[in-house]
Amino acid sequence: MSTPALEAFDLGPDLEAASPPEERGIARDRVRMMVAHRSGGSIEHSRFDRIAEHLAAGDAIVVNVSRTLPAAVTAISPRGEELVLHFSSPYPEDDRLWVVEPRLPAGAGTAPFRGLRAGERLALPGGASIELREPYLGERLWVARPRLVGSVESYLARRGGPIRYAYAAGDWGIDAYQTIFGIEPGSAEMPSAARPFTSRTLAALAARRVEVVPIVLHCAVSSLEDGESPLPERFAVSQAAASRVNAVRGLGRRVVAIGTTAVRALESAAGVDGRVHAASGWTDVVIGPERPVTAVDGLLTGWHEPGASHLDMIEAIAGRSLTARSYAAAVAGAYLWHEFGDVHLILP
Repeated sequence: MSTPALEAFDLGPDLEAASPPEERGIARDRVRMMVAHRSGGSIEHSRFDRIAEHLAAGDAIVVNVSRTLPAAVTAISPRGEELVLHFSSPYPEDDRLWVVEPRLPAGAGTAPFRGLRAGERLALPGGASIELREPYLGERLWVARPRLVGSVESYLARRGGPIRYAYAAGDWGIDAYQTIFGIEPGSAEMPSAARPFTSRTLAALAARRVEVVPIVLHCAVSSLEDGESPLPERFAVSQAAASRVNAVRGLGRRVVAIGTTAVRALESAAGVDGRVHAASGWTDVVIGPERPVTAVDGLLTGWHEPGASHLDMIEAIAGRSLTARSYAAAVAGAYLWHEFGDVHLILP
């Protein structure tokens, strides 16, 4: 039997999670969860609030404690065009500058807006502005100099809202885009694989004696286009986190990353032997066929569209055949995509 091609999947708008599960009458922790096992290749259909049943005493989950910023503000171009400006991250080479993405407003499809030039200023709410300096890694993003009172983070707290895309059916506040782990502000978009976790889920994991290990990776904008690699992102893996991950693996137990962001942070701190060391800064690590994982055994993630760079990471962990069969089953079973959707647990 041939392996289905990932590129052939037709997700369609009926598979988009257009609203949070709570708005659909479903508790956060009761979204659907597919469980895929590398050994044997089996696929199970479950629910997220049963995740503890799929883990064992001594296993560890690695969670991203980054908190989502209200990183979207309205903007007006020099020619009067109404835009939405997404603040992605500080510029890696100069933290006085920021990487930003101008986009069309929601009613116009939220596509990237490309009609701007270096040196132009966008007017922002409250008398602030931002000067575009130069394109960043292509034509969609810009290195820009904010002109405002206080820090960008404090300005966004006053004037910003959560980044949302055309599939979102409502305008929910920033709390809808936070996870239970989010304590360190810095992500442009939510590390969404962890969104289903609740205090009830954590209690079940504790009763199972599954350890929770915190790391940080501040997510840049996720609006990558076909062929674009993940952007550089800020991360931090503490000595305590590194020691716990090494201890768990040393005892032959499993390390399960909660989200592709947790994978990227851990792998940025790991050596070729899989041992994790304390590390922080900016990472440009891209996990895929040329750079497989060394420190991660399993992954909880959302569902990603064909062409998304996340699929390379998922294939590096699950293998191409199991990834393709999981996605075929997800389409057949009408699993929901995007940050408010269902989840995919990949285990050894």
